Amino acid sequence: MCGIVGYIGDKNPVEVIMAGLHRLEYRGYDSAGVAVVNKDGLDCVKSVGKLKIMDQKLIDHPLVGQVGIGHTRWATHGVPSEVNSHPHFNVAKTIAVVHNGIIENYYELREQLQATGIVFRSQTDTEVIAHLIDKYYQGDLFAAVQRALKDCEGAYAIGVICKDNPDVLVAARHGSPLIVGLGENEGYIGSDVPAIMKYTRNVIYIENGQVCEITRKGVRIEDIDGNPVTMEVKVVEWDDAAAEKDGYPHFMLKEINQQAAVLRNTLAGRVDDHSDAVRLTDMNISLDELKSCNKIFIVACGTAWHAGMVGKFLIEKFAKVPVELDLASEFRYRDPIIPPHSIMIPVSQSGETADTLEAIRIAKSRGAQVAAIVNAVGSSVARESHGVVYQQAGPEIGVASTKAYTSQCMAFALFAIWLAETRGVMDKATAREMIAHLRAIPGKVEEILKDHEKVKELAARPEYRDAVGCFYLGRNVNFPSALEGALKLKEISYIHAEGYAAGEMKHGPIALVTDTFPVVCVAVKGDTYDKMVSNIQEIAARKGLILSVATVGDTSIQAHSKDVIYIPECFEAFSPMLVAVPLQLLAYYIAVNRGCDVDQPRNLAKSVTVE
Repeated sequence: MCGIVGYIGDKNPVEVIMAGLHRLEYRGYDSAGVAVVNKDGLDCVKSVGKLKIMDQKLIDHPLVGQVGIGHTRWATHGVPSEVNSHPHFNVAKTIAVVHNGIIENYYELREQLQATGIVFRSQTDTEVIAHLIDKYYQGDLFAAVQRALKDCEGAYAIGVICKDNPDVLVAARHGSPLIVGLGENEGYIGSDVPAIMKYTRNVIYIENGQVCEITRKGVRIEDIDGNPVTMEVKVVEWDDAAAEKDGYPHFMLKEINQQAAVLRNTLAGRVDDHSDAVRLTDMNISLDELKSCNKIFIVACGTAWHAGMVGKFLIEKFAKVPVELDLASEFRYRDPIIPPHSIMIPVSQSGETADTLEAIRIAKSRGAQVAAIVNAVGSSVARESHGVVYQQAGPEIGVASTKAYTSQCMAFALFAIWLAETRGVMDKATAREMIAHLRAIPGKVEEILKDHEKVKELAARPEYRDAVGCFYLGRNVNFPSALEGALKLKEISYIHAEGYAAGEMKHGPIALVTDTFPVVCVAVKGDTYDKMVSNIQEIAARKGLILSVATVGDTSIQAHSKDVIYIPECFEAFSPMLVAVPLQLLAYYIAVNRGCDVDQPRNLAKSVTVE
């Protein structure tokens, strides 16, 4: 739940580290710190709050060195404070550690270390790592880190420097993401590729249980037991400008406006232009397994779970396979019954979500095949799955997911059609028709984006901007649209919002409806339209403040709604990809009008890499 950057070489390490930490701000943080090794030993600066505070402190207290590590922290153990900020040190302050993850047995380790006379400075779990490394240090930092990590249980990505090994940067990973970057006579570490893209595109994705020694001469990697590991250097292809705002006031607005292009990218290469057949080239699951599949489990968290709900609808509708949808954080604790010939579909933008990764491991241990929908190439979810459908959304910087959600829905649509054809339950003509509908979606998204002044105007109205709470209602495939719309509003504007299946309103929630309580109703053309209109009329009868999302040309909906936002007509099963866009824009403009920090909402982080 944090950012790690490290550097060794001839550049100013503080400059490199701070540039990287700024590029990782999207991960969420409450404090920061940098440490370097120089001729006087270890020097460090820490701060609480935004990185601009850290920037100023580094002007007031410049750090000079040849190797350094930096960190942005999102609190898990201990309140946000300079004492609890990383890096953490051993007693003599000769070893510094930055850490992402949670050491699950830290309390036991802390008691053992305190029994030897060690006094802890912080309340964090990370500090035990520094003291353990010191315990085993005998002049070789790499060996000491290997030995110390054998005592640790849980998840970690760490960077370590030592006063007595000034030409070495050591890193290790288990469960939390970490990469190594290679340059000429220099090396880098980072939690994510954007941290080091300014300096190098040659990266090594560190695997679980690996420890790395980075020097100016190169990189050595071993597993925790000392067995050598062969390195595979990858070249990052995507453009560095993807991590910049491109003139937009916020990353979120930029990413909302990228969605038409992203959806085309998700389709590109997946649909044969001659045969209109869906091709998923990274789906390394045997034909026999696919044909015999009798159960699918979808696991995800947050916005990805809403996309999974859309996926459940599409797979059951097209491929005729029963689907169970689980929050990944609950899946592992319910002792799931996973019958033979099951497939799990984990959904994750970052590919590093801790709960989702644990769900994958449980499913695999019980014989399930795993076919992931993920955005980050080379991520843990991708590597631990048998097959992958990459979203092709590019890096998503805004904490509130937008383009990742719609691309996940598109990926599910492709998977459902592909599975249906593979299993022989969808004929070629129907598949061709479905693909034609999908190909039309990006252009329809462009139409919404070109003409969204109505949404912007509604967001400025006091009845929406200053609401204390609201409902989002939908049915069928657009029930998840209601959940996702509500999540977007509450996570960036801090207005309490709840998504409901519209038929559930009479079972309690309707008691909250008044003439000052906004109710956003997804009422697009389709099989449940008439039922949805009936639900809207029930709200109107209680004088509810109704904002409907409807299909262009539907003027009758205006009789029951105070306001209407229109989207182009489309095949109902694929409409969540269109409905999402005005709901994202509504949340965005309301948040901006309320003066909220849209890209970095309070208490949130982009990638939830701890349970």
